[in-house]
Amino acid sequence: MTVRSAVARAAAGGALAGTAAYLGLVTGAVPLDLGIGRRTRPLGPIEVGISAPRELVFDVIAAPYAERTSRAIQDKVRVLERGSDMVLAAHFTPIRGRLRATTVETVRFTRPERVDFRLVRGPVPYVVESFALETRDGGTILTYAGELGTDLWAVGQRWGDVVAARWEAVVRASLRAVASEAERRAVR
Repeated sequence: MTVRSAVARAAAGGALAGTAAYLGLVTGAVPLDLGIGRRTRPLGPIEVGISAPRELVFDVIAAPYAERTSRAIQDKVRVLERGSDMVLAAHFTPIRGRLRATTVETVRFTRPERVDFRLVRGPVPYVVESFALETRDGGTILTYAGELGTDLWAVGQRWGDVVAARWEAVVRASLRAVASEAERRAVR
C-alpha cells in the first residue's frame, strides 16, 4: 500500500465516521449529553388564538397520546409507556427523504390548562416545553414556550441554534394543526 492510498483510505474512513456521527446526532439515534459547557436558549414563546373552548383544545392536543391512536398519527407519535397523567412517547419528524429524527419525551397532562414535555432522547441533551391554555374572549389562547440546552460551549450553541430553528418550525406546524382541528370540532 502506498502512502497516498493509505491517506485516501484514512480520509474516506474519517468522512464516513463524520457522516455517521452527524446522522446519529441529527436523527437522535446517538444522543450526546456530556454535561460540560451547557448553554441554554429559549424556545418560543409562540401564541395562537383558537376559536374553540379550552377543554376541546386540550382534548385535541392529548388525542395522539390516547389509548387508541389513528394510523395517521402513528407515523408521527408512538406511546411507549402510559401512566395516569403522563406518557413516554417517541415523536418522529421528517428531515429529508426517508431520513427522520426520533425524539423521546415525557408528556405530562394537567387538564385542561397545560401539557408539559421533557426530552429524554434527541438531537440535543436538554429540552423542556409547555403548551399553556387560557380561556379568552370565548376562545382559547395556546402559548408554547420552552428551553433548549446543548453542551460544548459555543460549538454546542451553534448546533442548538440549528436545532431550535427546525424544532420551532415543527411546533408551529403542530399548533396550526391543533387550531384547525379544534376549530373544526367546535363548529360541529
